[in-house]
Amino acid sequence: MDPDAVAKAFVEHYYKTFDSNRAALAGLYKDSSLLTFEGEKILGAANITAKLVSLPFQQCQHNIATVDCQPSGPSGGMIVFVSGTILTSPTEHPLRFSQVFHLMPIEATFFVQNDMFRLNYG
Repeated sequence: MDPDAVAKAFVEHYYKTFDSNRAALAGLYKDSSLLTFEGEKILGAANITAKLVSLPFQQCQHNIATVDCQPSGPSGGMIVFVSGTILTSPTEHPLRFSQVFHLMPIEATFFVQNDMFRLNYG
């Protein structure tokens, strides 16, 4: 398994799903998953999904600039760092963001154990 290829495939899937149907991201999280979104900590798949679905925009488009990946621990996890821009309206300016995922293996796939998201102002 090539961690960089897994990370790239995960990132493509995650943001394509986020941009088209945020509720469908629920399957990527577990009850033990923790999201830190702009400093707010949210625990569990149901709460994380509720937060993502409740964001105050109906459409968005992520443009990914970088994806960096490192293996994490003996259990086969991965840390994935993403940077890019998000456009929430055709009339708005793109916002820069950074996001970190800690992916953990489960059977033949991965789930998001930790997820940290920040907009990058400045």
